[in-house]
This record gives sequence, C-alpha cells and structure tokens, in this order.
Amino acid sequence: MKRIELIKKLENYPVFDLKILRETIDKDSNYAKLVLHRLKKDKLIFEIEKNKYTTTEDSLAIASNVIWPCYISFWSAIRYYNLTEQIPHVIEIITTRARKKREINFGNTKIIFTKIRPKYFFGYKRERYQNFNIFIAEKEKALLDSALFKKISFSEICGILKDNIGDINIDLLMKYLIKIKNKALIKRFGLLLDKLNINKYNKLKKFIDYKYVPMDYALPLKGKRHKQWKVIDNVGL
Repeated sequence: MKRIELIKKLENYPVFDLKILRETIDKDSNYAKLVLHRLKKDKLIFEIEKNKYTTTEDSLAIASNVIWPCYISFWSAIRYYNLTEQIPHVIEIITTRARKKREINFGNTKIIFTKIRPKYFFGYKRERYQNFNIFIAEKEKALLDSALFKKISFSEICGILKDNIGDINIDLLMKYLIKIKNKALIKRFGLLLDKLNINKYNKLKKFIDYKYVPMDYALPLKGKRHKQWKVIDNVGL
C-alpha cells in the first residue's frame, strides 16, 4: 500500500493502535511496527502514548478517543460552548476507568483524566469536530460536573450561569441535579437559581436537610445564612 493511501485511511481514525494499522496494511506485527517507526520519524503520524497514535495535531480531536468510556468536561467543555472567555491550558476528561497515567502531554497541551463513579457518568453527547466524533458534556452537565468535583470555584460558576442564563436549559439542569442527588450541590444551585429569579424550591425542598453548606467550597465560611436553602452565602450574591 502506498504511503499516501495509508495515511488517508488512518485519517479516518482520531486515534489508532498497532492492531488497526496491521489490519489496514494486512501485514504482521513486526512489519507494522517498522511502518509505525517510519511514519513517526517522518512526522506523518504522532504518538499520543504507548500504542496510541494519530494523524492530527489537534488535541481536542483526540482527547475523548484515547480511552473509553469518557467525555470532555469542566473548563474544557465550558470553553467549547463559549460560556467563558478563559482559555484552558489543559483538556479535561471524565472517565469511569482507572488509568496508570492520569495526564498525557500531547503537543503543547496537557490532557488530564478524572475517574468518577459510574452513577455520575451521563449528560454527554457526541459532536462532530474536525472530521472526527468527540464526546463532550452537555452545557448543563459541564457546570454540574465542575461543581460536584470542585474543579471550578462556585463563585466562577455563579458568574458563568448568570452571564449565560439564556443559553442554559434550566429543565435539563434540574433533571441532572436531581439525578445526581448531592444535597450540597442541590442547595448551592437552588440558591443560585433563586438569585436569578428562577424559584425551584418546591421541586428541590425534599433534598434539603438541616445542615448548612458554604456557597463556595473554596472560600472562608463567612456570610449571610439563607435559612430556606441552608446555605452560607460566602460569595455575596
């Protein structure tokens, strides 16, 4: 098979391994390894990690295809949807699988993997990006993931939601919030929505116990106490 033809075939895969290459050229492993070496040397393919290769230099295109199941979330997803002007220096991936390497350096980008429990693994979709399929959290789930796993301060989440409230599906946010069933998360988003004139207390009150939680888990425990939501507003909403 000619090199140009081979590269065109490999371009159909965001990530490929030795097995895929071997099947593509219909040769044994030793010959396939030689082909890999030559393609890498000539910079026609790029090594992501051991036995993971790609033809693209776009980190976002390969990030959610390195391991399965997984999806892009946190700041990376929030930026993808233009809900913030901040440009993340990493691509953050959620997965239910354990990895020995929690970080990959690919080009000038660091890809970070966060392992979560299967019950939280939902609220993502497949998107077409750079001729590849990527898997990414929905806007609403990206916000909830960021707060649940404390990847973004809740003060910043308040600002993101406030500035983009017209682009957020509140019914979907509520559905996912209830599905997660984290009382602290429910209290924080309940009060935040209240301050944005979206009252969901009747729908969420069964999840509210007597224990007060800080609005922002990254700030000192000082501020007004909201009796209804059992939240200490250390953000100053």
